[in-house]
Amino acid sequence: MKVTIIAVGTKMPAWVEAGCGEYIKRLPRDYNLRFIEIPVGARAKNPDIQRAKQSEADAILATIPKGDWVVALDVAGKIWSTEQLATHLDSWRMSGNNVCILIGGPDGYAPSVLARANQRWSMSHLTLPHPLVRIVLAEQLYRAHTILHNHPYHK
Repeated sequence: MKVTIIAVGTKMPAWVEAGCGEYIKRLPRDYNLRFIEIPVGARAKNPDIQRAKQSEADAILATIPKGDWVVALDVAGKIWSTEQLATHLDSWRMSGNNVCILIGGPDGYAPSVLARANQRWSMSHLTLPHPLVRIVLAEQLYRAHTILHNHPYHK
């Protein structure tokens, strides 16, 4: 199973790359976790937010391979515990589909992206900075994997 994280935003600081890289390295190769970065839609002095969101949506939707299971990180999504994430991860793996997890732009998603999502997941009621979300997501995927394999990391 391939797990692809499609994230709006480019040029992450070195600490983000290092943090994500650590968990990518820890996951077994069959997860094939990778990040794809989408540029943030143009926002000028008087931005047209809908146009920017649509630009991001077009890029996101063009990046998702046909047949992939899509999970949109969304404030209005369901909150999962790490154990529930592990159950979802196992279900996705058993379905034989690859998974795309989406991290939206600063103003959220255009409706077309939410319409494409098979699931909507809220990582927290807190508003988290997007660079930190990447690391937390990579770590939680690793932690969910350790739960499924009775690895002591989760304890």
